[in-house]
Amino acid sequence: MTSPTGPAAPVADHHGVTVGFDLDMTLIDSRPGIAAVFRSLSAETGVFIDADAAVSRLGPPLEQELANWFPASATAEMADRYRALYPDHAITPTVLLPGVPESIEAIRADGGRVLVITSKFAGNAALHLEHCGIVADVLVGWAYQDGKRDALTGNGAHAYVGDFVADMTSARAAGVTAIGVTTGPCGEAELIAAGADVILTDLREFPGWFERSKLFGWATRSR
Repeated sequence: MTSPTGPAAPVADHHGVTVGFDLDMTLIDSRPGIAAVFRSLSAETGVFIDADAAVSRLGPPLEQELANWFPASATAEMADRYRALYPDHAITPTVLLPGVPESIEAIRADGGRVLVITSKFAGNAALHLEHCGIVADVLVGWAYQDGKRDALTGNGAHAYVGDFVADMTSARAAGVTAIGVTTGPCGEAELIAAGADVILTDLREFPGWFERSKLFGWATRSR
């Protein structure tokens, strides 16, 4: 089985900050492609899956969504099949969300590093990054809640940007700045309740906020 952790760069000396990003609905809109995978899996197995409902709940691990449609005994097998179908159905329809290139450029111009930390299988996440032209210093896949916390602390992150409540709790647990974007299933109130320090409508607002804050000093809770 492929390792759940994708290509990673060692933590190097740098004068800027390290910012982590979630993938689905933070950097990319993968809903059309993911819906296509669910429809293909449904057609193949003969089991009804409401693909539109499924893509409205992106954030938790795949197995949690599949448990809505398959018995527990079949979930692992269906997850493997989903991931096998994924490259042929989900990559091409995916698009960057607004402000992503500018946000990454702002971090790199300041000498910083970019992490992508996602609950998605790392191999499929890497295909998305390549397709959308996103270059990350570190990609960590199959990470959720404590896994995201550990990836943030292990890579010396100063902040984590995500669209889901669990992204905010992971950032808080890691002692880093929690930046919520309202491009996914969670609204501003939910993200704040989960611990968001900053709320952005989308990543078009990130470069300006980053320039104002530079994330120095108050950017880490524990370091």
